[in-house]
Amino acid sequence: MEKNIKILAIETSCDETAASVIENGNQVLSNVVQSQIESHKRFGGVVPEVASRHHVEMITRVIEEALKNANLTAKELDAVAVTYGPGLIGALLVGVNAAKAFAFAHDLPLIPVHHIAGHIYANQLEHKIKFPLISLIVSGGHTELIKMNNHLDFEVIGETLDDAVGEAYDKVARVIGLPYPGGPEIDRLSKEGKDTYDFPRALQDDSYNFSFSGLKSHVINKLHNEKQKNIEINKADVARSFQESVVDVLTTKTMRALKDENIETLIIAGGVAANSALRERFETLTKKNNIELYIPSLKYCTDNAAMIGAVAYEQFKRGDFADLNLNGQNYIEIEEVY
Repeated sequence: MEKNIKILAIETSCDETAASVIENGNQVLSNVVQSQIESHKRFGGVVPEVASRHHVEMITRVIEEALKNANLTAKELDAVAVTYGPGLIGALLVGVNAAKAFAFAHDLPLIPVHHIAGHIYANQLEHKIKFPLISLIVSGGHTELIKMNNHLDFEVIGETLDDAVGEAYDKVARVIGLPYPGGPEIDRLSKEGKDTYDFPRALQDDSYNFSFSGLKSHVINKLHNEKQKNIEINKADVARSFQESVVDVLTTKTMRALKDENIETLIIAGGVAANSALRERFETLTKKNNIELYIPSLKYCTDNAAMIGAVAYEQFKRGDFADLNLNGQNYIEIEEVY
């Protein structure tokens, strides 16, 4: 493809209003992210209705800022891309309708992008993706192992049977008394503690599936029992013990999948990919086993629109467009989309 393809990408699947302009799938011309964390902190988690209202307030100015930062006008774009699922339906609809309106007004093709594909392709913004690969997606709403033999070729080989790992982090953090979002707080506090509680490692079977609900309940019950006995809780030790259990399970199953599938490239993606203990453990294990490891910079781990633009470029090349009937979907399997 001789022409440089410039795509405006929009992401509103949860509590970040984001827009980005991406050229040829890997050059970030602009990347604007308006976070809502401060608004949701007092609730201890994301409130869907509040998130949707914030998206409505911010979406136009975020798009305008993305175009301004890229020093481009709508006439210079080749397409508009948008996350249409999975996510909070009200939040998704704001982004989808903004993208449809922009595409219609400027006569541009519309590209529908799966949110998880975006997290995986965040790595393409900094490194050329090599196939075949296995990607571990770890976030507030998702925990999956996905095998890829080529671009836009997704095979889910393992997933959580209950809570996503990020969700477990937030709930345990709340019980300990840490502010939202809980993941970064537990990661920070765990550095001051020791693995004294030795929490269980869940679902140690031959599958590549995960389970964190039991671990979360075990931690909560342990803390309640200690409180009833008037035993003082060491929050740092709880954080460290919980994190050690999570990291052990994620790394063990992922490394086994790589070995079983005879694959030598691993991608970590999603908000929890920012976790320092997880990054350090995978760096050690992959180096020991001669596996190429790719983890995005911290700014591309959490939700952003640049990653959506990276996927959209591959879809643009194969003519994967949507019409103006596109709608948001709160849940949709990635294998159904591509």
